Amino acid sequence: MAMGQVIIRNLDDAAIRRLKDRARHRGVSLESELRTIVVDASRTDQAGFRARAAECRRRLAGRKQGDSTQLVRKDRDR
Repeated sequence: MAMGQVIIRNLDDAAIRRLKDRARHRGVSLESELRTIVVDASRTDQAGFRARAAECRRRLAGRKQGDSTQLVRKDRDR
């Protein structure tokens, strides 16, 4: 599998510091942390979400849905 490279210019210094801190806290390099962030972001697509939501609605179609008001009130009172 081919692996591409990306250069991002003009990043805010404060953002870079935060990203370095985040990487350090996870015990990984900045490059590894950025790779994780980019790959995770690339997996989050609206079309995929819409397809999953439609499938969920299809599976739940016809099922009786209860009123959640009582559950919310009970949880709030806790």
